[in-house]
Amino acid sequence: MRSAAFANGDTMPLLGLGTWKSDPGQVYAAVREAIRLGYRHIDCASIYGNEPEIGAALADAISAGEVTRAELWITSKLWCNSHGRDNVEPALRRTLHDLRLEQLDLYLIHWPVPIRPGVGFPTSAEELLPAAEVPLRSTWEGMEAAVAAGLTRHIGVSNFSSRKLLDLLAHCRLRPEVNQVELHPLLQQPELLAVCAREGVHLTAYSPLGSPDRPPHLKAVDEPVLLQNPVIGAIAAEHGCSPAQVLLAWHLQRGISTIPKSVSPERLRDNLAAAALELSPADLERIAALDQGRRLVDGSFWLMAGSPWTLQALWDEG
Repeated sequence: MRSAAFANGDTMPLLGLGTWKSDPGQVYAAVREAIRLGYRHIDCASIYGNEPEIGAALADAISAGEVTRAELWITSKLWCNSHGRDNVEPALRRTLHDLRLEQLDLYLIHWPVPIRPGVGFPTSAEELLPAAEVPLRSTWEGMEAAVAAGLTRHIGVSNFSSRKLLDLLAHCRLRPEVNQVELHPLLQQPELLAVCAREGVHLTAYSPLGSPDRPPHLKAVDEPVLLQNPVIGAIAAEHGCSPAQVLLAWHLQRGISTIPKSVSPERLRDNLAAAALELSPADLERIAALDQGRRLVDGSFWLMAGSPWTLQALWDEG
C-alpha cells in the first residue's frame, strides 16, 4: 500500500475507508470488516453522527488482536459549530471520547464556514456566521493548541481553496499538513494540486467515485454519473477491473490519498484491490481530458436566503 510521509516520520496509507453516509447500525460491521481486510486508514467526522459506533468497532478490533492502535491512521474533523480558538479542544475531546481514543492521527477543519455554537446543520441564515466574525486564524490557533496538548499528531483542513490555504500558511505557527477536498476526473483542480505540491501539503480526495449515494437534495438534476463515464468504463474493460477501481487507482498512482465509503464487504475488497492496479500513461492522458471543473458537492447548502456566504466566497473562483 502506498503511503504519504510526514515530516516527523509518520505515514498515512493512501487508501482509506470513508464513513460519510455510513449509517449507525451498519458502520460498526463495515469498520470491523475493513480492518480484517487490511484497511488501516479510517476517515471520520463528528457531523457524520456515527463516531460512537466507529469507536466501538476500533476498540473491539484492537482488543481482538486484529490490529494495534499504532497500525491505524484515524482522521476526524472539527465541525463548523466549534470554530474559534477556545472551542476546538472541547470538540476534539468529544470526538476522542466517541472514538475511544487518546489521540487522533489527523484532525481537520471540516469547512471554512463558521456556524453558531450548538447548531448541528444550519437551517436559516441566522445560524450562519460571517467569516470575519470567527476568523480562520483563530480556529487554527485552537488546532495548534490541540497538537501541543497531545490530542492529535497532525492537523489540516478540508474544503479549502488555494487562496484560503495560502492565507493560513502565511500566518500559522504549525503548517496544515493535509487538505481534504472533492477530487475526481470531473473536478481535477490542477491549480490546487500545484499549490499543495509546492507547499508540501498532502491532498486527500473525498467523493472519489462521485458519491452516487448522496441525498437527492445534494444532487443537481443534470448531474453526471462518474461511475458510468464511458472513458472510465473503457479503461476498466481494458484492465479487466471495475470503473471504481480505475478511479481509485488514478488517485493512488498520483500520490493522492482517497477515502471511498462502503459498507459492503464485496466493495470493500474491490476498493482495496485498486491499490494493485497500474494505469498506463495513455490511461492517465485519457482521464486528464475528462476535467470539467464540475463540483458534485458544491457547497450550495450554505447559501440559504440571507446567508453571508456565496459560492465565490467559499471557493474563491470566478
